[in-house]
Amino acid sequence: MNLRMNDWTAWISDRKRWSLLMVVVFVLCAAWIGLSAVPLSGDPAAALSLPRKGFTAPDFALDQMQGGEITLSDLRGKAVILNLWASWCLPCRAEMPAMQRVYEANRDRGLEILAIHATYQDSLAAAQAFVDEHHLTFPILLDSTGEVANLYRLRSLPTTFFIDPQGIIQQVIIGGPMSEATLQVAVEILLDEAP
Repeated sequence: MNLRMNDWTAWISDRKRWSLLMVVVFVLCAAWIGLSAVPLSGDPAAALSLPRKGFTAPDFALDQMQGGEITLSDLRGKAVILNLWASWCLPCRAEMPAMQRVYEANRDRGLEILAIHATYQDSLAAAQAFVDEHHLTFPILLDSTGEVANLYRLRSLPTTFFIDPQGIIQQVIIGGPMSEATLQVAVEILLDEAP
């Protein structure tokens, strides 16, 4: 066994073999990145609408759990927190009480929270129980087909977009839970952007 370990050590210490190994690893990593990338449509305008800081938030219309429909572009002039969540998501459960407190403290100043429920991977009954448990009063939107999750390139729950009154994404937070202080600081920045 000692002989085998010495052979392996000798193989690794050979600079040419080590360089070859690094090139192979690099090529495999590059191939993996290329194969796992989210494909973009052939439309160049679609690439510009990717949801990231400094870009206009992609528009959508969704039904509310409470009834009626909300279109994001109808909220221009308000600071918007767009939060994608599901009832089974533990970080979502942990941050929702803070979201509710921040909403209550700032809605009269022009803050709107749109909590987009991933209904396509959760149940409506579980979402309703979650809303009741946390006494949520901001709009709960139902993404029953995954259209908005796809539009916003959802990779993890929760994901939160902070959108200024002009409709520009100012910050994106993937994962959670966010503290009340983190939310309040982001809201202050958004409200400072108000005309």
